[in-house]
Amino acid sequence: MLTSEMVKKHALQLGADLCGIASMDRFEGAPKQQDPRYIFPAAKSCIVLAFRIPRGYMRGIEEGTFFAAYTSMGYGGINQVYSPVVMRELCCYIEDHEYECAPVPNIYMGSSIGFATQKEDKNRSIPVREGLPHPDVLVDFRIAAYVAGLGEFGYSKVFLTPEFGPFQRFVVLLTDAPLEPDPIFEGKLCDRCKRCVKACSGNAISPNETTKIRVAGHDIEFAKLDYLKCSTAYMGGTVEYNPFLTRDAQLDQMPNTYHGTPKLLGWSGYGTHMGHNPALEGARGCMRECYIHLEEIGVLKKKFINKFRTQKPWMITNEMREQYLTRSSKEEQEFTE
Repeated sequence: MLTSEMVKKHALQLGADLCGIASMDRFEGAPKQQDPRYIFPAAKSCIVLAFRIPRGYMRGIEEGTFFAAYTSMGYGGINQVYSPVVMRELCCYIEDHEYECAPVPNIYMGSSIGFATQKEDKNRSIPVREGLPHPDVLVDFRIAAYVAGLGEFGYSKVFLTPEFGPFQRFVVLLTDAPLEPDPIFEGKLCDRCKRCVKACSGNAISPNETTKIRVAGHDIEFAKLDYLKCSTAYMGGTVEYNPFLTRDAQLDQMPNTYHGTPKLLGWSGYGTHMGHNPALEGARGCMRECYIHLEEIGVLKKKFINKFRTQKPWMITNEMREQYLTRSSKEEQEFTE
């Protein structure tokens, strides 16, 4: 007989950092387009795995000297390389016990705007049967993590666990195995300090407007987000926090609609890494500032000998940029002469 304890133990042995389990009834009331029960109607259990983002992945961005690790390893490496391998092995383990297991990887090849509004997907697919959502059903991994008892929503809507704070990514597996669910997390991590609001370079997190939802009989509240501002800042759309801008950057051509966002890929001065857009903002407010605060108030289980932030956060001023570009232009001219 396959048990929750067996599944959790094997998931951690395979390389997951956290594992929580929810019963499928906890998704009652979910929007049809985000309801995992449409993916596997016979499923009885939802297994949620968390893969931590090692703190060191953020180090180069925090120092302002190395941006590739977070984008490539913190996104692509976890979502497209490491977690799929663990998911496959866990699927095989469950199916070796004669239960079916359907993986839902954290690989959505769209945008945060499309995910939030679902307009993009409605333009690219249609339901295959009457009454079904259109493919692909986009499971909200944060909701899944919540109903699996792994933690809570922070004010910024980023999901927090007592082990790693905001530093993890999630995947979901659906199985018809009747596994014992975990209790909903009843702790308190986010104290609504709103440092995420102040530190977000895109001003995407509202300081006072919130969104309220009810999940599995529990009320959840988080900040109202401007997804366009978030997506733009994420890809280096804030000049003060993007050191890859050149003299030729067209700062007056910033996109003001989702359909203009692709222009930003060339504008940012940085390419894609392992299928992911450049994460040049480095989750400055919603993750880094949040982590620093949680570390300061001592609520995280994972401890470090040294503090994450060691000096005042960097910011590129117009004067700094002009001085550097002027000096670079002069050096280039002297070289060609």
